Amino acid sequence: MIAMEVAGLQVDPSGAGSVLLLREFDEPRRVLPVMIGPLEAFSIAVGLGAAAPPRPLTHDLLVDVLQGTGTEVRRVDVTELRDGTFFAELDLVGPDGHRRLSSRPSDAIALAVRLSVPVYASEDVLAEAGVILDEEDADGPAGGTGPDLRSGPDIDETVEDFRSFLASLDPADFADPGSDHGPDPGTDRDPG
Repeated sequence: MIAMEVAGLQVDPSGAGSVLLLREFDEPRRVLPVMIGPLEAFSIAVGLGAAAPPRPLTHDLLVDVLQGTGTEVRRVDVTELRDGTFFAELDLVGPDGHRRLSSRPSDAIALAVRLSVPVYASEDVLAEAGVILDEEDADGPAGGTGPDLRSGPDIDETVEDFRSFLASLDPADFADPGSDHGPDPGTDRDPG
């Protein structure tokens, strides 16, 4: 499993679909684009520190339930990409021992950002759907260039460049909106 970080979240205000981007910490710093629904994107944004809604969201409730039962989420693993759909698992430890639960990646990430737990992706998933964004790569899904996420110590500048790149993306270029889908399996090349 490869250690990942939440590199970006492009929320489509029209509700047509949003893109969650996970990026590996180490070289070659591949980015994994995951299409998610608008509610899941909103919940992840809240978990990342966006303005809190007036009432707790479902993921907030789940965190309270896990903590109330003495269950710890140790990690989130994006385990598989099957027929254009990503699959994830929660690694849990509680009073009854160790368990792994199947989850949609969007729900697992919404929990991970709230609980500050590590996120991983399998090498197979990254090999199939991971992309390396580079200034010189003009073949991206929107036909533009993306920021170089592979180098540079100035994370704030990189994040700002990445947000600009995300704003140029069209979620329809990746897959059907509203689901945890990866790139369209009918294309020759993954986005990027």
